[in-house]
Amino acid sequence: MIVQEKDNHGISVVHIGGAGNGLNQLIGPYGIELDKITNTLYIADYNNNRIMAYPKNAINGTVAFGGQGPGINRTQLWAPVGIYLDYVSNSLLIANHEADNVVRWTRTEQQWTLMAGDINGVENSTSTTFYRVTDMIFDPMGNMYVADRNNQRIQLFMSGEYVGKTIAGTTDVSGTNASLFTYPINVKLDNQLNLYIADVNNHRIQKFLRY
Repeated sequence: MIVQEKDNHGISVVHIGGAGNGLNQLIGPYGIELDKITNTLYIADYNNNRIMAYPKNAINGTVAFGGQGPGINRTQLWAPVGIYLDYVSNSLLIANHEADNVVRWTRTEQQWTLMAGDINGVENSTSTTFYRVTDMIFDPMGNMYVADRNNQRIQLFMSGEYVGKTIAGTTDVSGTNASLFTYPINVKLDNQLNLYIADVNNHRIQKFLRY
């Protein structure tokens, strides 16, 4: 497999080999984020329970975080999926899928801090928990929108808060009408803060006007 970035000088940021746990290999990669300051590419390596970092033109990467097997210890990840690079805090936000939480890894630290969800990796459908979180995005005010896949909903966490509010979908209810999802997996915001959601099993993208 090859991962590439196009720039003004052509193509080729990083080449990555086949399936495995080597420094040039991945198993089930999901989210990617490019640090445009350092030209480092971060990849959520799902089945290896780690975040890999690849400098520009690198053949081998480094284990940026995790890689110690699946678990809920603050130095571990458990099937990371979506990632979000926050330049202000010099950190990566990680949708820690099987641990049912969103964590922040500050790049100068050796452990994560909890942003939302259960610190012990317990799945649930309350306002403070998730069931297989897959993605998150932030607005300019620092509010976090989270795709809570198996709970069939999008949760909004106001900046600094640990209690979420359902702003799209209905908890534990799947469906095909315009107000329901069947496994929402990705979230994006446009510059007007309208919300776009990949509703995977309904094979569609849903747009919700600014909350």
